[in-house]
Parts: sequence; C-alpha cells; structure tokens
Amino acid sequence: MPRTTSANGRTGRPPVTSRAQILAATRTLIDQDGWEKLTIRRLAAELGVGATTLYHHIRNKDDLLILLLNDHIDRIERPELPAGPRERILTAALAMHEALSAWPWAAEVLTEDGFVGLLDEGALWMVEAIVAGADDHGCTPEQTVDLFRAVWYFTVGEVLVRARSAHRRAEAAAGRVVFRESFDASRVPRLAAIGGRWAELAARDAYPEGLRILVDGLLARAVPAAGGTTG
Repeated sequence: MPRTTSANGRTGRPPVTSRAQILAATRTLIDQDGWEKLTIRRLAAELGVGATTLYHHIRNKDDLLILLLNDHIDRIERPELPAGPRERILTAALAMHEALSAWPWAAEVLTEDGFVGLLDEGALWMVEAIVAGADDHGCTPEQTVDLFRAVWYFTVGEVLVRARSAHRRAEAAAGRVVFRESFDASRVPRLAAIGGRWAELAARDAYPEGLRILVDGLLARAVPAAGGTTG
C-alpha cells in the first residue's frame, strides 16, 4: 500500500477507504503471525489508522474473521458438480479440503457446529452441495446432517493435523524436535514393528481414499426414497 505525506510533513499510510483494504491487511498479519495474534489494535497499526476507525467497518475480531472467510471462499473457483449424489458430495468435500489446506487457520476458526449460520449464503455452496447430495440420495434430515458433520470433522481434523505436522517436520529439519523412532516391543509390539516408518507412512495423502470410504459407509445407511437417485 503506498504511503502519503501529510500536511505536517510526516509520512504515513493513506486512510482506510474500503473493506478490501482491511481484509488485505488482515491476510498479511495472519500470514505473518497466525490468526491467534491478530487484534484490532495491531490491524489498525498495520493500516496506519486508529482502532476506532476500523469499528466503522467491523464489529470485532470474530466479525472480521468471518468477513475474511466469506471473501476467501468467494474467490475460490467452483468445480463443476456431478449429477450423481455420491460424486457431488465427494467433489464438494475435496474442494472444501483444498480451500482449508490453503488456509489452515480457517479450519481452526470454524471448529464449531454452528458455523453454517455465520457465513454468507454465497460462501456455503460446498455445504449446500454436500447436503443436496445426501438429500438426493435419499437420506433423512438427520442422516444428512450426520453425513455433513462426519465429513466436516474428518476434513478439518485432517487439515489441522497436516498443518501442525508440517510445522513439526520443519522444526525437526532445523534440529529442534526429535521424532521417536523406536518403541519398547514388550509393551507396544505392533507399534515397535512399524517403528521409524510411522512418520513416512503417516505423511502419505490418504484423504481422498478415506473420504470415499467414509461417504460410502454413511450413504449405505440410507435407503433411497422414492424418486431419489444414487451415484
């Protein structure tokens, strides 16, 4: 963002004029230090304005993060959704996984069941696609919600574990963390048999296959209703 010179000769940032500027600065701070350290005061300092100025645009930090998430999801290119319910669910879930993998902090912000009531309708297209797929398959409302929650928990958990594991691998490469490579075979014989291969095996991308197994198992619980389709 270019700096301007005020009448008294001091150099500073131009005043905030748009929500886009606020969101861009928020992304910068989160990328640098993580969302937990983000505060309205720090954001105001980044923008070169007073904190009270920001409150004309946002209510609080939670409101800011939701606005940022809506904007992030709105920028994601939407895949073409298949006609078959099963494939539609898988496609939407994979898109969700890709979006969260790019911004793991978003998964942490949305770790609550009621997040669907926080996002704009336009940002809920992945949720809508999964719900519609389950409904078209013949799931009851209860089964539909259970399916989405299971997919959501699996996806968020995988994204967060991957992100934190990558951080630990980076620390290990710098010599700051030592991974355990051996176990007492008399106490945990199966773990000892895997031994030092655990990190290597756990690093494989098993999400797509795990997702298919999970979705197939959940859909198998529902008997397609009259007029429903499977796919």
